[in-house]
Amino acid sequence: MPETAFSQSTGFTIQDVKFESQGITLAGSILEPEKPMAAVIIIHGSDPVKREMEFAKRLAKEGIAVLTYDKRGVGESGGVYVGPSVGTNNIDTTNLNLLAQDANAAVKTFQAYLKNKKIPVGLVGFSQAGWIIPIAASKNPQIDFMVLFSGPTITTLEQLRFQFYTNGNNNFWENHTEADAIDHTLNDPDRYQFAATDPKIDLNTLAIPGLWLFGEKDIQIPVNLCIEQLNTLKAQGKPFEYTSFPKLGHNTSSSNDTAPVDTAIQWIKQKALNIEKSKFPK
Repeated sequence: MPETAFSQSTGFTIQDVKFESQGITLAGSILEPEKPMAAVIIIHGSDPVKREMEFAKRLAKEGIAVLTYDKRGVGESGGVYVGPSVGTNNIDTTNLNLLAQDANAAVKTFQAYLKNKKIPVGLVGFSQAGWIIPIAASKNPQIDFMVLFSGPTITTLEQLRFQFYTNGNNNFWENHTEADAIDHTLNDPDRYQFAATDPKIDLNTLAIPGLWLFGEKDIQIPVNLCIEQLNTLKAQGKPFEYTSFPKLGHNTSSSNDTAPVDTAIQWIKQKALNIEKSKFPK
């Protein structure tokens, strides 16, 4: 089928798009169902990721419009990719803010494409997006909700301490306690020297609904510490929710277990209805 044609079998169209952000051109695809109930922009993790088409199609089949794009410096997108696979420290403040600006450029592009459709717009992201999405949302009143798969609430330096401590050991949790992991996360000496980004600063400024999805066997972020911090924010009245999955690790969105993605879809549908009633009263 042509890229812009509506497909009866899938129930959505695919349209390739290009847009500008901070002096470079980013390339992506928009997937639009016939009658979308919500729209989301997909925000990458730290890897050199092209547009997330399989994940986007899963959402589009459920009536959610999606813009997914090749990360800066990857695929058809311009700019320079900064990340662990090329030996750089990709979570300094400058890079996270730049990626948040890319996210907001995508939001602007998507809203222009959707024209006057009165549907809520959200950000959905993975891992590193746990720092990027709060930055983007705090600067953009057009963002109505956020979903974070394995998104950290701890600072960037704390995440590195935990990651160095677990050292890629998939059996880490069989030999360590939560108290031990938290102690190392909060107190280990830093191997890198840069200003830490604390997502809680931006989360404190937000009043939009948020959902975090965690795998309890995660060895990239200390899930229980993140949940403690979310509970503190919830106690302050923030509309934040989380669900954790005991058997899963860091890749909650791409595991064979579809429960995290199914949970996210149902949550987006419910929140979209609530937001639509309050934001676009008939």
